[in-house]
Amino acid sequence: MKAKIYGIFLICEAAFMFAAAVVSLYFYNKCGDTDFTALLSSAMITGVIGFILLSSWRDKKRKNGSQVTERIVTLDYRDSFKLVVGTWLLFTIFGMLPFLMYGTFDNVTDAFFETMSGFTTTGSTLLVNVDGQPHGILLWRSMLQWLGGLGIIVLFLAILPAINSNSNKVMLFSAEATGLGVKKLFPKMKNTARILWTIYIVFTIACALCYWAGPMNLFDAVCHALTTIATGGFSTHQASIGYWNSKYLEYACVFFMLISGVNFSTFFFLFTGQFKQFWRNEETRWYFGIVTALTVLFVVLFLVAPKINTILTNIDDYPHGWEATIRASLFHVVSMLTSSGFQSSCFNYSAWGGLFLVPTLLMMISGACAGSTSGGIKIIREILCLKAIRNEFRRVLHPNAVFTVKMSQEAVDLPTIWRVHVFILFYIVLFIVGVIVLCIDGCSLYESVFNAITSLSNMGPSVNAFGPDGTFFTLTPVAKWTMSILMLIGRLEIFTFIVVILTLFTKKR
Repeated sequence: MKAKIYGIFLICEAAFMFAAAVVSLYFYNKCGDTDFTALLSSAMITGVIGFILLSSWRDKKRKNGSQVTERIVTLDYRDSFKLVVGTWLLFTIFGMLPFLMYGTFDNVTDAFFETMSGFTTTGSTLLVNVDGQPHGILLWRSMLQWLGGLGIIVLFLAILPAINSNSNKVMLFSAEATGLGVKKLFPKMKNTARILWTIYIVFTIACALCYWAGPMNLFDAVCHALTTIATGGFSTHQASIGYWNSKYLEYACVFFMLISGVNFSTFFFLFTGQFKQFWRNEETRWYFGIVTALTVLFVVLFLVAPKINTILTNIDDYPHGWEATIRASLFHVVSMLTSSGFQSSCFNYSAWGGLFLVPTLLMMISGACAGSTSGGIKIIREILCLKAIRNEFRRVLHPNAVFTVKMSQEAVDLPTIWRVHVFILFYIVLFIVGVIVLCIDGCSLYESVFNAITSLSNMGPSVNAFGPDGTFFTLTPVAKWTMSILMLIGRLEIFTFIVVILTLFTKKR
């Protein structure tokens, strides 16, 4: 059964590769791009392997007298988690073929890192010459992030009947989706997945049109729309959004990053006229409040920092004027909080000074809303954790009182609260392990902290040579593989990956 599903997944991935190959053929005729062969060959290899896997599985049949009945094969809980992890690894392995066959990277480590960074919408890159890459390769990088943004499994639950009706589709969805759990908008899981992907596609088209209306050409607009709605951060230029030095583009990018940080399922209520239901979501209200408060904070920091540190040598990296200061603060806050990692015309937070690094690090850890395309711990978990801590202090003062944790005016059960605490604990443990490995491998403690966080939270940029104006090219192979693993664990929200690891060492009961 799983071989059949993997086969269909790979065939669909090959279709996206073929689409990138068609674009590369157009630009071969237009400007001499030479990546068509690499993309077409990668699509053919991926498609052939997919067909082999698809045809290797057959419904086992058994005869019962004169009747022939099919044995129903279903996916249990363990299989669901394994399928999700296996799909992400397969997609990454075959997704790196265009980079290797064209010569973008000359080794598996770098190609795997770049592809994993794409699919997990992390946005960390090893490329030092993004502007020199052909159009087909750049489009494929953007497609990677768009496919991984809302989720590969969610996409195929929406469009393909490949998974048996008796399989636990909710568990499949939950194993990949971000947040605490799955709330179905419709009785059938496929209908929920379809409405989410419809919203996702509509936002992508709207974003591309807005970009195209500005200084971007159609190709750049499409590529950046794919990575903006996915909150991924890959760009077609080394200078990212700052390449165009356009106020219009920066405000447009802020808007679409901002809405991509909201739980996509809540937009269903907004688009169906249920405005109270949309605003009733407490996490959404917190999200917009946090964005506003942090934007004000960064505006204040830009004003205060030069006065506190009179020997600043990086004053040219600061925005000049009220509008520029507000725009730079808003862009930075939204880009970091949604884990997009885009850079505006004023972007290098590593050069702004130490005052800016702590709130930036906290935003990288936090992330936006559950059910969005952003990374990080998610605001809903942080709110529940803070409310649980508050109740513990209240119990000390009122031992006989009964307190409940509520979210959006609904009581949250104790198992969910415990799951939130366990998630945060695992996040901290994995972060510490990542920092230790990176330190042993040669990174400074300062760089290791940011590199581990940017990978685990699917953020993108780090600090120093790995900051917004740099790349991760100089990392050792050990560091690249460590960060790649952290990217996958962070995108699958830790529990999915850990469950799969545990199933490898425990007997199925």
